[in-house]
Amino acid sequence: MSVQSPNKLLVSVATYNEAENIESLLGSIRQYVKNADILVVDDGSPDGTGQIVDRLAKTDPKIRVIHRTGKLGLGTAMLRAIEHAISNQYDLLLTMDADFSHHPSYIPAILGGMKNKDVMIGSRYVPGGSVRNWPFTRKMMSHGVNLFARGMFGLRAKDTSGAFRCYRVPMLACAGLKRMESLGYSFLEELLHRCNLVGARIGETPIIFENRRNGTSKVNFVEAFRSLGILMRLGLHTLITKRVAYKKNWHLEPIRNVAEKRRAA
Repeated sequence: MSVQSPNKLLVSVATYNEAENIESLLGSIRQYVKNADILVVDDGSPDGTGQIVDRLAKTDPKIRVIHRTGKLGLGTAMLRAIEHAISNQYDLLLTMDADFSHHPSYIPAILGGMKNKDVMIGSRYVPGGSVRNWPFTRKMMSHGVNLFARGMFGLRAKDTSGAFRCYRVPMLACAGLKRMESLGYSFLEELLHRCNLVGARIGETPIIFENRRNGTSKVNFVEAFRSLGILMRLGLHTLITKRVAYKKNWHLEPIRNVAEKRRAA
């Protein structure tokens, strides 16, 4: 089922060596959201992923690729997509992996949840969601990180580490993302934490996460443990300063900005 989003929607995909997947993925995304713009942030993939997207963009003006030099990582790629979404005044930003572990068939359900949410997560850990073809160690690591993030940050979402999400862009503009400390695997948990701090309404819809169809997994366990240390530092800072107690409401930011301009005048 395809949907015509009434909002200005940007779908963002970060890539590194996804030549085997990218063309079929973008075609599948277009099947489910015909009116969306698609942004691919490519980290100079040696396998020519970026050049494939350049070719596709010649026949689909709603596809754009940002070519970066070197493997700069998921966190900086997502920040680049967020900057693009804010500067071009999109209403919604949907992010997903490039390897079909996030199947585009779930996009309509995620967008449907945005009617009354500010963040919607394609969740592996709510009823109806699951993970397929993961080794036991990776499952345990994922569950452990999610338990830790929920406990340290007071998050109610069951899946705090998944990248298949949709965000309300004006909310992201209020979330203080210039202060982000994480660029690796902890980026997604910190981003959700910062959305929560500005009063974002967070929802989840079940997905079945399947291990990549083609290509090589980018999981780096050393980086995963390093990211866990960043989460621990951020979590302790949150608990010590009680930042959750001073949660703002991003819906009020435009009103505050107008009031401040009037006082300054």
